[in-house]
Amino acid sequence: MAGPSFRTIHQIVKAARLRLNQTYWDYLVGATETETTLRRNRLAIDSLALRPKVLNDVSDVDTRAEFLGESLTIPCMLAPIGSLQMFEEGGGATAAKAAGEFGIMSIASSVCTPDIEAIAAASDAPKIYQLYVRGDAAWVDAIIERVIASGYKAFCLTVDTAVVSRRERDIAKGVVPTSQSLSPAGDFSYQARLDWDDVKRIKDKFDIPLILKGINRVDDAAKALEHGVDVIYVSNHGGRQLDQGPGSLDILPEIIDEGAGRAEVVVDGGFYRGTDIVKAMALGASAVGLGRLEAWAMAAGGAPVVVNMLQILQHEIRTALALCGAAGFADLDASFVEAADPVYE
Repeated sequence: MAGPSFRTIHQIVKAARLRLNQTYWDYLVGATETETTLRRNRLAIDSLALRPKVLNDVSDVDTRAEFLGESLTIPCMLAPIGSLQMFEEGGGATAAKAAGEFGIMSIASSVCTPDIEAIAAASDAPKIYQLYVRGDAAWVDAIIERVIASGYKAFCLTVDTAVVSRRERDIAKGVVPTSQSLSPAGDFSYQARLDWDDVKRIKDKFDIPLILKGINRVDDAAKALEHGVDVIYVSNHGGRQLDQGPGSLDILPEIIDEGAGRAEVVVDGGFYRGTDIVKAMALGASAVGLGRLEAWAMAAGGAPVVVNMLQILQHEIRTALALCGAAGFADLDASFVEAADPVYE
């Protein structure tokens, strides 16, 4: 893919800002009400310091990791983003192409375009499909059947969107994102009625790995494990659902302890740099979801810039691992991080 070439993440964010109007920019960077959860996501990451080891051979650093039996170039996935087509017209298909070219997974949102089959056909790389429930059990089953028939690696059910949150930047402008629209996507009230019986029915009926996205409590993680969920996805929707919540990375260790050896654990929420990824992996995450970072790159130039962004991120990860004295993620453990006061400018 040819296109703009950036050397830093900051340049990509700046290019996205220049390309997006104020409405789209606020939709991308904004969150719910006071936006406290959004800020705590970043605060949780910045409140951990890295403690490096020295005099280890790091002449050959391996940034690869395995998730759901698939090898990833870096332990990251392009997270599901509703209205992704606002930032680049190809939407989920563009993200799938970029992820496939670089060698990671993408998660397609059910409220981005194009449809299930078109995103699946965009690349041969493994993909995950994420669903907002907008219909009854028969409606959900029909979606999952299409997901399986299209060859997706896993099915992801978002569980932190029982009601529409109050994203005031959008409300002030009268913006109704596709993730919150009642039509033509369907009836939002079905999401409010979603419960553990639905999880059980899906696990019992379908032979596809199931991911629950939006887990924020140990007891919910325990229930997920009891229901045979394959992946616990720690997420607060980037601060775009419940306000006044904790940062995702603050929750991660206790969720990992609960799921140790029984499920893989993914986390997202404010992860923008290589050192952020290293911190999550040191704490035991299986992979990290990239949301706003993905959208900034999409807005800055589509698939080529998404690949460019991932290349920069890989360089940062490789550098951070080497400077930590680790030749790969297998060398990391929780001793590489410690609590520290965040730095304010």
